Amino acid sequence: MIPVILAGGKGERFWPLSRKQRPKQFLSLDGSGRSLLQATADRLLDLAGGWQGLWVITAAHLAAGVQQQLPDLPLENLLVEVEGRDTAPAVAWATLEIAKRQGEDAMIGFFPADHWIGDQDAFEQTLRAAEELAASQGAIATLGITPTYPSTGYGYIEQGEKAGFFGSYPAYKVQRFTEKPDLPTAESFLATGRFSWNGGMFIFPAKVMLAELQIHAPEILEPLQQQGASVYPSLPKKSIDYALMEKTEKAYVLPVTFAWDDLGDWNALDRLLKADQPNVELARHVGLDTSRALLYATGEEELIVTIGMDDTVIVRDGNVTLVVKKDRTQDIKKILKQLQETPQFKDLL
Repeated sequence: MIPVILAGGKGERFWPLSRKQRPKQFLSLDGSGRSLLQATADRLLDLAGGWQGLWVITAAHLAAGVQQQLPDLPLENLLVEVEGRDTAPAVAWATLEIAKRQGEDAMIGFFPADHWIGDQDAFEQTLRAAEELAASQGAIATLGITPTYPSTGYGYIEQGEKAGFFGSYPAYKVQRFTEKPDLPTAESFLATGRFSWNGGMFIFPAKVMLAELQIHAPEILEPLQQQGASVYPSLPKKSIDYALMEKTEKAYVLPVTFAWDDLGDWNALDRLLKADQPNVELARHVGLDTSRALLYATGEEELIVTIGMDDTVIVRDGNVTLVVKKDRTQDIKKILKQLQETPQFKDLL
C-alpha cells in the first residue's frame, strides 16, 4: 500500500493552541511528545515499507513545518497545494501523481493526519483486509468506525448487502453516506446496528479512483490531468465524500472496532486522558471546588488557578487565554471569525 497523509487542515477548534502556522496536526495533544502528524506517519510506515513509500499532501504555508516534523520523508513524496480546495482535489491530484510513478494498479490509502488510534495491530490487520477487499472487488474501501454513542458530530455510513469476509472482517456494500444527523436520527441509526461513523479513511486501486472521478467529478480530474497542479486555485472546493463517495457504486465499508478518535475539539482530550481524576490537567493547576475541567498551558512556568469551575476548558498559550464551557467548544470557530474581522487581533489566529 502507498499511504497518503492528508495534512492540510486547520484544526480551528483547538485554538488558541492551534494557529495558522501551527495547526492541530503539528501538536502533541496526548502527552506522548509526538505530534499527531508524526504519530500518523509512525502508524503507517510498516504498511508503506518505509519512508520511500509514504506520501503527504499539505498546504503551501505548512510545507516547511511538515518537512521539519518528518525529516525522513522524501521531498518528491510531499505534494504542496498552492491553495486548499478541500479533500476531493487533494485525493485526485495525489492519485494522479502516484499513478504516474507507480502505475494505475498501485494500491493507495488516504488517512487524515489528526486521528488517534489505540490499537496498532488491529489497525494494520484491518488495512490488510481493506487492501484485499479493494483489490478483489475493484472497490473503494472505507473504514467504518463502530459507534460508541449517538454522535451528532460525525457523518455515518449505512451497511448494505454483505460482500463476504476479508481477513477476519466482514465487509458490506455501502448503502448510503449520511451527513451529521440530529440526536434523534443518530439514536435511530445506532438502534439498527447497520451504521458506522465515517472515519475518512479510504483504500483503493488508483485506476478505480480515477475511473470513478472521471464519472462523478470530471470538473476536478480533467483539469488536473490536462494542466497539472497549476490549475489548483480554479478547482471546485469539494470534499471527497460530497464529490464522489456519496455517488459511487464502488464504495464498500469494513466496520472496525479498534479505539479511534478524530480529536475534533478540546473535549477529545477528556475522552483520551480522563481516567479517574476529577480534572484533566495538562498544566500546573491549583483549584478549589473545580471538577470535570480541562486545563492546558504551553508554558511550564504558567499556573492556572480556578475556583468553582465545572465542565470548563481553560487553555493558556502565549498571550491568549481561552475559557469556554465544554458544551460550547464548537463555537470557537465563531470567535475566530470575529478575530479575523478585527485588525489588531489577526496575529492571534
